[in-house]
Formats: sequence, C-alpha cells, structure tokens
Amino acid sequence: MRLLGLTGGIGSGKSTVSADLAARGAVIIDADAIVKELQQPGQPVFASMVERWGQTIVAPDGTLDRAAVAAIVFSDADELAAIEAIVHPAVQVETARRIAAAADQPGSIVVLDVPLMAETAKKERESGRAPSGSRHKPQAVIVVDCPTELAVDRLVEFRGFDRDDAEARVSRQATREERRELADFVVDNSGDRATLDAELERLWAWVSELSEPTTD
Repeated sequence: MRLLGLTGGIGSGKSTVSADLAARGAVIIDADAIVKELQQPGQPVFASMVERWGQTIVAPDGTLDRAAVAAIVFSDADELAAIEAIVHPAVQVETARRIAAAADQPGSIVVLDVPLMAETAKKERESGRAPSGSRHKPQAVIVVDCPTELAVDRLVEFRGFDRDDAEARVSRQATREERRELADFVVDNSGDRATLDAELERLWAWVSELSEPTTD
C-alpha cells in the first residue's frame, strides 16, 4: 500500500484532483466526509456536541446546524478546542479503520484528503504535541496550489460566495508557503482546465512510480 496525503486551500481545486485520483483507481479517504458522517444524528459525536451546546446547534429537521456550530466555535478559541476534542479522536479512529481495510488490497494507492493538513501541522509544532495520526503518516504529500486571488475568484464565480466572505475564509487558512513546505509534489492549478489535465497526468505518473514502503 502506498499512503499519500492530499491537501490544498479552499478554492484551490483540491476536490477536482481528488476526484481524478479516485477515477484512476486510488482509494480516497476524505476527512471532511468522515466528519460529516460522524456528525449525523444517532452518532456518538453528534450526541456529544448536542450535550455540550444544546438544541441551538440542531436544525428543525433534527440534523446538525453547521452554520450555528461555526458561529459558536470559530470566534472562540476555547469552543474551537472543545469541538476538536470531540471530533478529532473519532475521525482518527475511523480513518485508521479505513486505512486498514485498504491495506488488505495489494498495491493499493490510498489518499488521505485532508484540507487542513498544514493548519494541523502548524498547531502541533507550536504546541509541541506529537503529530496526530502519526501511526498512519503519509509517505508523501500532494499539495494543490494556486494564487490566493484566483482561489477567491473561483469561490465567487463557481460556488456563489460573497467576495468579502471568500477573502475572509481564504485568509483564515494556512498560507500557500506553509502548505508548500509540506509538499513532496505540487499540483499547479493556476491555469485553465487543459493545463490542470496535464498536471494530473504528471501527478499520476509520479504516484505510479512510488515504491511501497518496506516493513520490518
């Protein structure tokens, strides 16, 4: 099994790269998707969140009101730490389970799609904590990169963001430089679709040539 990390800022085109890798046969383990699954009604994570913040974070249909959660946690460091303490351990357990399942497939290429990889690495460096999920550290990291201004334009044009909101979201994330510091391979998504397609071919050729880690 080759275990790779994939990250990129909002508006970078990371989801497009992830979908392309999946179409070529890679197993994608999407951290955001796992979080959403674990936050469904009936799940322990959902119950723990409601226990802490009450019905104010529950939508009329009984599901999690993500906007209400965001309004609470992203303006308060203590509340943000609280939700991370609830969600992150459960995500790590589920991620480990999926990696183990993929490892049973000889020659598999497994991609950990983690949008906030650079942010997490920075927090761990500053706190002196051991890297989370270190038992499943990717052997290489792929970073999808594009200019900040272009990412904002894409959020406005293709995803309907208000420009001020798009700029604020991009500014709260890691910088391009911080993400690129993690990279073993950079996908340049600053051009048109044809340019990206060429980058995807280059990426897959690189991935295909990676050797599987040896185990003692």
